[in-house]
This record gives sequence, C-alpha cells and structure tokens, in this order.
Amino acid sequence: MDAQTLKPVAYKDGSQKLNGLVTSNSGKKLPGVLILPAWMGIDTEAKTAALELEKQGYIAFVADIYGEGNIPTDMSSAAKMATSYKTDYKAYQHRIELALNELKKQGADASKIAVIGYCFGGTGALETGRAEFPVAGIVSIHGGLAKSADRRDGMIKTKVLIENPAEDKSVSKEDYDHLVKELNAGTKDWQIITYANSGHTFTNPASQEYNKVMSDRAWKHTLQFLREILQ
Repeated sequence: MDAQTLKPVAYKDGSQKLNGLVTSNSGKKLPGVLILPAWMGIDTEAKTAALELEKQGYIAFVADIYGEGNIPTDMSSAAKMATSYKTDYKAYQHRIELALNELKKQGADASKIAVIGYCFGGTGALETGRAEFPVAGIVSIHGGLAKSADRRDGMIKTKVLIENPAEDKSVSKEDYDHLVKELNAGTKDWQIITYANSGHTFTNPASQEYNKVMSDRAWKHTLQFLREILQ
C-alpha cells in the first residue's frame, strides 16, 4: 500500500485564507516544484503530479490560487474566475509568489525551484517567468499562451518548456507565434513540444480528450526537464 499522502497547508493573502497541499517529504532540504492547478482549482491531476514528483525526490506544493470560499462549481464559474486572474495578471502573480514562499517554508531549496502548471496553471507558469521570480525553470502544460499586447516582451529569462497539444482550439496561431517572439526576446533556453492528435486537456485522465500515449510522453519530458534544471 502506498503510504504517500498530501498534507494541507493553510496560508494567507491578507484576510483571504488559502489552502494548499504539500508532499509528505516536506521539511527536508530538497529541490522544490510548485504545481499550479487547472481552472477548476486543486484537482486530481495536480494531486497525482505532486505524489509522482515526491517519488522523484522533490518537495511538491500545490497552490491554491482562488482561496477558500472561491472554488468554482462548474465550467462557467471556472472560466469567469480564471479570466479575472488572466486579466488582472498582477493578482495572479502575487498568489503565485505567495505559493512559492510557502514551498520554501516547507523546506525546498530556494536555489532549486521549478514551476509547472496545467491549463490555467500553465498560463501561471508563464506568468512566473514574466514576473521574473527567481526560479530555475517553468513548464506550461496545455496552458494559455497569450498575453495582452500592451505588455512588453523580454521578461521571461528563466528556462522554459511548453507542452502544447496540436489540436488545442484555445491557442491561436497568433498566440503561438507571439509567444515564440516573446521567448526569443528574453530567455535563450526554451523549447516547445507539440503533441499530435491531442486536444486541450490531453494529459487529464478524467477528460474525454485524454491521450495516454502523448500524456505519458509529456510527463517524461517534464521529468527530464526537471532533472536537468534541479539536480
């Protein structure tokens, strides 16, 4: 029987209570990975990723972006909440920074931290880079790639892995092309891997778009990237 568990971690943004999760190896001096969940909030995919990362020797912390009392109940409310943070990107970056601080408090080596995110969280991974937070690298897994045109390029300087499903209808060619331009203006270490026959939520076993072959490959690519930048 697997003895791995995730422990709740209560933290705050002012008066707003946030409820994250950390792996059971917290307190040890280990590389850390912050997980930014998809738009429904902390879900099975994020929890599973945390447990898998613990097996690889990382302290993993699953962030609570929305906060207690603000968890979406359906796709419509999730879309509304996620859009509000994408629009008010500084509020999103602030919640990410709070989660990064909690990851460090849980024992993660501050010089060896990466951020991975799914969907809305994949956008958050890019926002981590745009905020120039001191992380070793970011992984955006079927994330939204766009940012508003009035924001300048060249802010992302950390190492970047984008895992992009070929059939993701939420990512336009213009968004993709501009992200390449944005990355070239900043970091010199980025890669985009595109997965064939894959819709937006191709890594989530609970989704009708789940593609096990491509999802397994994407996870291997994530682990390879993390080994390179954290170990």
